[in-house]
Amino acid sequence: MNHQRRRILIRSAATAAALAALGLPALSARAGNEESAAAGVDVHIELHAVQDKVAIRPGEQTQVWRYRGKLLRGDASALEAWAGNYLGPIIRVRRGQRVRIDLINALPESTIIHWHGLHVPEPMDGHPRYAIAPGERYVYEFTVVDRAGSYWFHPHPHGRTGKQIYFGLAGLFLVSDEEEATLDLPTGPHDLPLVIQDRTFDGDNQFVYLSERATGAASQNPERGGMGHGMMGGDMGDMMGAMGGMSQMMARMMGVLGDQILVNGRPGASLEVERRPHRLRLLNASNTRMYKLAWHDRSPLTVIGSDGGLLAAPLQRDYVMLAPAERVDLWVDFGRWTAGTELTLQSLAFEGGMAMGGMMGGTALPDGAPFPVLKLRLEGGTRRSVMPPQRLSQLQQPQPRAAVNFNRPKVFNLTMGMMVWGINGQSFDMLGASPLETVRLGTHEVWEFRNDAATGMMGMSMPHSMHVHGLQFRVIGRSVAGEFSRQHDTVKAGFVDEGWKDTVLVMPGERVRILLGFADYPGLFPYHCHMLEHGDTGMMRNYLVKA
Repeated sequence: MNHQRRRILIRSAATAAALAALGLPALSARAGNEESAAAGVDVHIELHAVQDKVAIRPGEQTQVWRYRGKLLRGDASALEAWAGNYLGPIIRVRRGQRVRIDLINALPESTIIHWHGLHVPEPMDGHPRYAIAPGERYVYEFTVVDRAGSYWFHPHPHGRTGKQIYFGLAGLFLVSDEEEATLDLPTGPHDLPLVIQDRTFDGDNQFVYLSERATGAASQNPERGGMGHGMMGGDMGDMMGAMGGMSQMMARMMGVLGDQILVNGRPGASLEVERRPHRLRLLNASNTRMYKLAWHDRSPLTVIGSDGGLLAAPLQRDYVMLAPAERVDLWVDFGRWTAGTELTLQSLAFEGGMAMGGMMGGTALPDGAPFPVLKLRLEGGTRRSVMPPQRLSQLQQPQPRAAVNFNRPKVFNLTMGMMVWGINGQSFDMLGASPLETVRLGTHEVWEFRNDAATGMMGMSMPHSMHVHGLQFRVIGRSVAGEFSRQHDTVKAGFVDEGWKDTVLVMPGERVRILLGFADYPGLFPYHCHMLEHGDTGMMRNYLVKA
């Protein structure tokens, strides 16, 4: 059997025994020639995870890690590459299509892809235990059952997700369906994906991620994120080295913040747009940073979609909060403004962000600080104002009483102890799932994420962006402790809880209840904080769906 054709890699008898103890099969490797393996597939794509160089800023090219796509079967619109960019590609599929995607790992370390927000069988979800070594191949094959929406994909190896996404590995997975097709929503060049990230560059235009560069080697140059040792002699050099080491450690624990904002892989991004309706698909693909997005002139935002697709009807917001991995779709009629107008999408100031992570990481742009995100210039011509459809989708109200534990929500405390993040005091266990984390296929449950002050470091509580793999859920309640109400007041009007979600922001002192349904697929799925350094350093666990 050709090892590069493997779907699942079972590396030891001990691993197989552990899977059996959880009631999970030790799935066998799959082989077959290219033609027979792709039979019955509507879209077949190869994604090569590679090292590359891209011109992001004037001067030296930036070393990145990126996905290169190759369409082997399907309509040409199924794969769209970004021009001169490290992001992507954009994968576009229709609900009901059978998709095969081959991941080929040409990186210097193990990796795996998670299809963020998609409802897929457990072997297709991208659990860290399925990470493949350099030179290996992983075959994904699944039917797209999710409703139309803005999903995405990114690496998910244990302890290395933050690094791999920071260096460039991320792409959009856009789903359409018949319900969406009946609406007169903007399409083509008027359907704009906007991927927002923050990055820090060194003097050579290289990404600064802790002490590592995109080559995979730790940097010893202090200007490139090293420890500072060697800058000066004697005790002073040792002291600076120790301070640099502490800063690195704190940034690794609290979260990495960049000091430049990139949109679609470009700093200082600007666009020219026609004076007509547009659909803006916003994704926060930053490692840790949150955004409080608003127009500079305080024009209201019209929200038409969230993580899991279209809302029932458009919502008006003065601003929207976007935590790491969250998405919102906006309807914007640029005909409302006169020709030549320059609009700025900006992030407003707020409280309760990752202030400590920014302070200890040394960023010049703390979380919660105000800054511009994207500039848009309106082209000439005359255009009358157009309203969005007043009914967008069939979206039922959540039914919490359908949960088997309606009166007894499962509690998940977001904790830190001895410099280790955890959930209910436990850090990540590759094959572990407690009785609390074990659910029955075909049931619904209510979970409550608690971000209490007592669980934070040195008595402080920090925000967390909680993501559950393998499904979409509904937010059914929020409460906040009184001492945190002032912070909470600076963000609460920007939550978009009305639709399907796969990621939810839990602010300091806040408790958030969600309703989950476990359908179709048994298996072991992660749930974790999508502030990536939090998940990489322990705030990730598994839940086990038993048939």
